[in-house]
Amino acid sequence: MAAVKAKPLLVVAIGGNALLHRGEAPTIEAQRANVKDAAAVLAGLAAGHRLVITHGNGPQVGLLARQAEAVAGVGPVPFDVLAAESEGLIGYLLVEELSHHLGEGGASVVLTRVVVNAGDPAFAHPTKPIGTMLTEEEARRAADEHGWSVAPDGSGWRRVVASPEPKEIVERAAIELLERAGQVVVCAGGGGIPVARGADGRLVGVEAVIDKDLTSALVAEVLDADELLILTDVDAVYRGWGTDQAAPVGEATPRALRAHVWPEGSMGPKVLAACRFVERTGRHARIGSLADAAAVLTGRAGTLVSPELT
Repeated sequence: MAAVKAKPLLVVAIGGNALLHRGEAPTIEAQRANVKDAAAVLAGLAAGHRLVITHGNGPQVGLLARQAEAVAGVGPVPFDVLAAESEGLIGYLLVEELSHHLGEGGASVVLTRVVVNAGDPAFAHPTKPIGTMLTEEEARRAADEHGWSVAPDGSGWRRVVASPEPKEIVERAAIELLERAGQVVVCAGGGGIPVARGADGRLVGVEAVIDKDLTSALVAEVLDADELLILTDVDAVYRGWGTDQAAPVGEATPRALRAHVWPEGSMGPKVLAACRFVERTGRHARIGSLADAAAVLTGRAGTLVSPELT
């Protein structure tokens, strides 16, 4: 009897803004409703794939930080702790909803530490947007009051923090073990809990938010995934985004994409993550809308990043 071929392994990265929409009240009820929609999409993908899910946490981690700051007599909560809190929050909501589709015990959450270089130049140049949308006036006032770095993001302003390069997935073995046991694994939320090695070699938390797309590409690479699927709140990569000449990119190679400049805080990391995965593995990456996930995966929507022809 012929051996049954294993389903392909798909790493799916869901943007934080796909779980809490831009301008939406950051309530648990709103997030549950969005997660319900996301889980239905993910369950559909799981029917034909082994699935590892990563997710953003920008709106959520910023909200947790602001909530902590609002409590009198309580100092700032470190970003590694905030990352862990948001991983647990979003991971729980995802697994709770996925269980309605996959059955109880069909999905697991792994709180995931990700190693960065303590000397990464990103610490001197914050670019990663977090938290809820603010007006320019609110953002500049918060910068004065709290010492934040702030920057425009779409039609509003947000706080920005350091976003160093992910180097190592600490919980890799645990993720692999669960995935091989047939679990849908939710991991590396928000880019993972940022840690660095101290002089004694021990891991310690650092003040940063790692880009979830770059971490997702690393997760896909180390797990030997067959494909990387980056799902967000836009339907494709666009050249000339925000201009009259905006045009979707249907398919491109990493070389072609790297010839353009993409916005640092939004599409830039997604394009870079897709390019890295394709360059390092020779496999495909796709970028598109969460709502169109099935069509993106089959090439009927979104952007396909394919290897160079040899």
